[in-house]
Amino acid sequence: MTCKLAAMLLTSLSLAAGAVGHAGAADFAEVPVVKPTYDIGACGDPSVLGFITRRFDYKAANYLHANIAISEIRDMGLTRYEPRDYTHLVEREYCYGTAVTTDGLRRSMWYVIERPWGFAGVGSNVEFCIGGLDPWYVYGAHCASLR
Repeated sequence: MTCKLAAMLLTSLSLAAGAVGHAGAADFAEVPVVKPTYDIGACGDPSVLGFITRRFDYKAANYLHANIAISEIRDMGLTRYEPRDYTHLVEREYCYGTAVTTDGLRRSMWYVIERPWGFAGVGSNVEFCIGGLDPWYVYGAHCASLR
């Protein structure tokens, strides 16, 4: 019985492969390239990105002792979402992006948005890490705890 099933499967696959013709290069040129879009949630929120930029300015001046700032944050996305439920009292959105700094380098950036947070559960908290700019590994090697 198994041999008959395997033979039927192989026959149907070979017929299906034969039915599909070979496409020329011109056939692929006509197909438009569409990038998939995903809901990035709060990862692209201007208030969150503004907080990260302001906070990085402070950290660069006071902890890194470097004359560097974030000039642009691009390519944001959501890596993981942990909703609030009876076992997890804080909702978390884990995000990534690319930070373009004033020295002209593009660095990977990882951040988490937590809410509700603060006094009496009002407000939110944002923690972030920029690759190569965490000399004390506060967020682990290569920002591992925020990935």
